[in-house]
Amino acid sequence: MEPEPASKTSAIFEITGVTKIYQTGEVEVRALNGVELKLQRGEMAVLLGPSGSGKSTLLNIIGGLDRPTSGSVKFKGEELAAASDRELTLYRRNHVGFVFQFYNLIPSLTAWENVALITEVATSPMSPADALALVGLENRMHHFPAQLSGGEQQRVAIARAIAKRPEVLLCDEPTGALDSATGIIVLEALARVNAETGATTAIITHNAGIRKIAHRVYSFLDGRIASCVVNEVRIQPSEVSW
Repeated sequence: MEPEPASKTSAIFEITGVTKIYQTGEVEVRALNGVELKLQRGEMAVLLGPSGSGKSTLLNIIGGLDRPTSGSVKFKGEELAAASDRELTLYRRNHVGFVFQFYNLIPSLTAWENVALITEVATSPMSPADALALVGLENRMHHFPAQLSGGEQQRVAIARAIAKRPEVLLCDEPTGALDSATGIIVLEALARVNAETGATTAIITHNAGIRKIAHRVYSFLDGRIASCVVNEVRIQPSEVSW
């Protein structure tokens, strides 16, 4: 798993001077404080840091779920920070897949049916069967969530996110509710999706062991990016030390 040289990639996101301030009564919370970063097209990035360091806030802004208080967020050269609500809805629908810590599957639907909810409204989707096969669940697609393990449910959630062929896959603590063995299986699914679909993939985690599977690692501290490290040699998810 060698990284593609930076010279052969281009930034799909350019984030400049992003600040996010939440106001609760007279209390002002500065969740992001002048964040600067670029996410390269087709790469896997890990956003690493403790709880409260601003990782999820930034992911929500990149994903069009929230807006910055100030600063610039450009997706393929287009300014998201100035987009209308309708434009952000279309951006999320057409370009972004989300994976969260909790799977948010509909219990009364099979794995195939949960994925089909997305493919029925996407403009150019893959089939639910193909999406589930990509995460190794071709033999479990007709099972209900209650019949699946936690790791299998998370992989259904990944299949659902990638079935619309998003350019960007945003994952917020996707292994946070899983044990190490199951978490590695989920990371293997994400790595395979990144390699085979080319979706730019950002993974939020507080688990430092995951950092070496990425092309780039951004470390967060107190609402800022403290460092960016390029992994010249990446490891396989099976080599992650939990």
